Order: sequence, then C-alpha cells, then structure tokens
Amino acid sequence: MKALVFNTFGGPEVLEYLEIADPVIEPDEILVRMKAIGLNFADVYRRKGNYHLAGKSPFILGYEGAGVVEKTGANVQGISVGDPVAFADVPYANAELVAVPMEKAIPLPETITFEEAASVLLQGLTAHYLTKDSYAVKENDIILVHAAAGGVGQLLVQIAKLLGGRVIGLTSSMEKASAAKKAGVNQVFLYSDDWKRKVLEETNGKGVDVVYDSVGSTLEDSFAATRIGGTVVFFGMAGGDPTPVDPRMLMDTSKTLTGGDLWNVLTSREERAARSAELFRWIEEGKVTVSEPTVFALRDGRKAHRFLESRKSTGKILLRP
Repeated sequence: MKALVFNTFGGPEVLEYLEIADPVIEPDEILVRMKAIGLNFADVYRRKGNYHLAGKSPFILGYEGAGVVEKTGANVQGISVGDPVAFADVPYANAELVAVPMEKAIPLPETITFEEAASVLLQGLTAHYLTKDSYAVKENDIILVHAAAGGVGQLLVQIAKLLGGRVIGLTSSMEKASAAKKAGVNQVFLYSDDWKRKVLEETNGKGVDVVYDSVGSTLEDSFAATRIGGTVVFFGMAGGDPTPVDPRMLMDTSKTLTGGDLWNVLTSREERAARSAELFRWIEEGKVTVSEPTVFALRDGRKAHRFLESRKSTGKILLRP
C-alpha cells in the first residue's frame, strides 16, 4: 500500500509518500480501505517530535478517518466486509489501508458521508466532551472560544450555542472572523485587537464564564478575560506552550484551570458509540453543520501540512488516498 511516512522529526519536508507493507490485522481488528483522512494540529506536533507518537520509524501520522471494511478478523462481530466505518483514535491513518480495532470502529449512518465523518469525528467529539465534560455549558453562559474559525472552534461555537450559551469568538483575520460569524458567534474579536479589554467591555467588566483555549501561549490572557469563579479549559498548544499558572492566582480569584484530552474520554466502544451518535444526530437535524473541507491528495501531504501551519485554513483539511 501507499502511505505518507517520515523517518526524522522536522518540517513538512520530512514527509514522504512511499510504498510500504500492508497492515496485518489481529483477530479483533478490521482492515479499512480509507476514503477520507482527517488532518489535525496534533499531526504537526507529532511530526515535530513533541507529542505522543505510536510505532517505530518509518512513522505514519493520522488518527482519524473513514472508509470501507475490506477484511475482518476472526473474532470480529457486528461488522461486515463492505460496511462504511469511521474512527477518531486509531494510529497510522495516513495510508491506503488501516488496521482498526473492532472497539474503535464507529458505524456510519447512511446520511453521513466519508468526508463528513473524517471532517467531524475527532474535532466534533473534542467539542462534545469540552462542552459536556470539561465544562458543562449551561443556558445563558458566556463563552470565549479561541481560534473560533478553526475546525474545533467552529464546532465548539455551534455546540455551545446549541446548549444555550452566548459565544464570543477570537480569530486572527477578517476572513476568519467571517467564518466564525457563519458558525454562529454572537461577537468576534481579532487577536490584533485589544481583545482582553473588548471581552471585558462586552461582559460589563465581569469576564466570561468559561474560556476554551487551544492556543496555549494565550493562557494567561484567557484568565484575565475570565470572571471571578470562572473556568479556563486548556486543550491545545497551536501557538506554543503556555507560561506556568500561579496556583495562588487560582486561589485568590476562585478560578479553575482544567485540561482536556480526547484520549481520556474515548475509553470504551460504548463511549464512542454514544457520543458519535449524538454528534451525527445533531448533523442530521441540521443543528450542527460541517463546513466544506479543503482536500489534498495523500501524496501531497507536505502541501497539506504547510497549508495547515500557514494559519490560512478555515475549517477542516482532509487527505484523500
């Protein structure tokens, strides 16, 4: 099979499109022929060598995608050859064929396309647990979403609104501000603005109830924009590592810092099925919409990575074998 691989850590130039051996499935696994693969910032972190990475060299990136079952292991039940499936937490996805553990295979309803599944699962399930578990959004909560035009950002905005929140978005350009508005933000500010002051003005000097921070380097500013007793959810480092948080500040302001990682949530087949079903239902009902993805051929993985890192993308980037 063909796969996008790399042997050394570095920039997009380390990625190579090569012929490698097909995966051999275990009795509890299925072999999936990939139709669409999700590209995420975590793949950039892994390529650079600063995030957990499965396997040995040559490394294969990717944890999210959708395709058709080509073969099933001896112990697999309830899944047949030809079934459309997707996954959000299986390594080595940047390939034509992927071995997927039965418990991590998510059946696709007829109404959800391969592109939609690969666009929404990892980021959608992330937005789902952030708004349900990390901080349970309530009616009339005021929410600040960093990178509101990004893949997770747009879904976070929609789900937070669906749950009754009022959302302020932060973006880096007017073009991205338009994408955030399309996703449903009540207000949007640019990072180049004095956004902390504007957020405080927008909330009558109090600050927001919760900040969802995927940038990392903005964490201190996120706390400044949060009300007394509010919460900051830290779940990404797209802008670099955050400065250490002073626990005395947390005590003095009664504020909460919590972290979020999807791998700590998708702990069983039941969890994956229930959360995915709710996400798919919202999409089917038109309550959550998935923006049109930008699609690159898998062989053009370097270009896709450069585009993601350019910060010019809005919404999802997909790789197609």
